[in-house]
Amino acid sequence: MEALDDISFDYLVNIQAYSDDELKELIRRLSDEEKDLSKRRRLLHGQIDILRAEVQRRLRDKHQGGSDLAGDVKVDVLTDVLSGRPPKNPAKGDG
Repeated sequence: MEALDDISFDYLVNIQAYSDDELKELIRRLSDEEKDLSKRRRLLHGQIDILRAEVQRRLRDKHQGGSDLAGDVKVDVLTDVLSGRPPKNPAKGDG
């Protein structure tokens, strides 16, 4: 079976030449790759959200309480979500 290290579709040209097991392995490998890419994408979006929230917080502080265009996003909450830590419960006084 060919290596899938590049973003080529060459393996689809002769798709009928693959055995059932080779097709199943190709599906598994591509599915795994898609899962990894999706996870990376979610992490990048989370990091971008944290950075944007920090920029907004700084702008708000700089302009003495101006409105937050994206709502009340808390950087520490987003950081906890991305790191897998359980959410803090502000009602109990730990957040």
